[in-house]
Amino acid sequence: MKYRKFGKLSWEVSALGFGAMRLPTEEKDYGAIREAEAGELIRYAIDHGVNYLDTAWIYHRENSEGFLGKVLSDGYRERVRIATKMPTWMIEKPEDLDRFFDAQMERLQVDQIDFYLLHALQTDWWDNMKRFHYLDWAEKKMADGAIGHLGFSFHDKFSLFKRIIDDYDNWTLAMVQYNYMDVRREAGLQGVQYAADKGLAVVVMEPLRGGQLAKEPPEDIKQILETAAPGRSAAEWGLRWLWDQEKISVVLSGMSTLEQLKQNIKTVESSEIGGLTAEEHTAVNDVRKAYESKASILCTDCRYCMPCPQGVGIPFVFNYFNMVRIYNDLQTAKAYYAFMGEDSNAANCTMCGECMEHCPQHLDIINLLKECHTLLHTEKAEEEEKR
Repeated sequence: MKYRKFGKLSWEVSALGFGAMRLPTEEKDYGAIREAEAGELIRYAIDHGVNYLDTAWIYHRENSEGFLGKVLSDGYRERVRIATKMPTWMIEKPEDLDRFFDAQMERLQVDQIDFYLLHALQTDWWDNMKRFHYLDWAEKKMADGAIGHLGFSFHDKFSLFKRIIDDYDNWTLAMVQYNYMDVRREAGLQGVQYAADKGLAVVVMEPLRGGQLAKEPPEDIKQILETAAPGRSAAEWGLRWLWDQEKISVVLSGMSTLEQLKQNIKTVESSEIGGLTAEEHTAVNDVRKAYESKASILCTDCRYCMPCPQGVGIPFVFNYFNMVRIYNDLQTAKAYYAFMGEDSNAANCTMCGECMEHCPQHLDIINLLKECHTLLHTEKAEEEEKR
């Protein structure tokens, strides 16, 4: 196993971390973890040097934390550090902070949560946490020893990412969605650099875009990759690109089979900072361009169309629609769209046209939203995807 600096801490983290949100489950039941099989995965990872486990309140329909508490109770807990997250969108009053945290401590069977994160921060949820004086509450928990270090996970624009970091001096880590296709989305490369330069550990989630960058690529993209490095799998390309970068501390992978875990361990052991050649970097850039050319809605995610008076998450809707066109992955796109909730999906559009007045790309947003909803809407998504 390779290890890296974890921000300002003297402790070193395994370059590969285990994300406990895609554990093996019973068919068609995301909440029913196959505990014997999942326990074997967790223990194999730890026995082979993984020392960072990530979970959250909502993962596996609120069963992930409790599962980890059980599987680590026989001596494995002392060999790892655990990160879990406050479900920010569920906090409605100050008392909820203790209610969720106490339940998480009980689920995980711990006296201290090593890394406690605010989950999936967006503007409204960060402002809400400040309104409830979350940082004062968390500082007291750290003083009492119940929390080791603070961090946050993020799903919004770089400007908010920077503001969150600048709002508080004692963040230890920032968790970002980052992969070779998302260098300009959300926090992106700019966020990775900003956080690392501020001394924060950068934790990467969705390194393979929920598996979209791990499956067999289209023939044109496959040819680009094969020319640069014959025989390398799509997943290995995505992970090596991340481990090439010095500013990344740990890459989380939601591994659901022992074969995936073994392959990722093999990849990390042969990866290194600065290990990609110039030809390989060119290949990744060419692959990004080739994938992006398949998008049918040319939204740049500038968000000038936001906020929508009716609460429609316009750029998110377009992103999920493009996900189908780019990666041929309707199932995941539907799951993400369902996770948005009915209050922000495209069905709420009243055709007021305000968004179209501000779109610099002059997109026909009203009709595009109708097309998106027709494709993505389902009464019940085939599977749940959690952030």
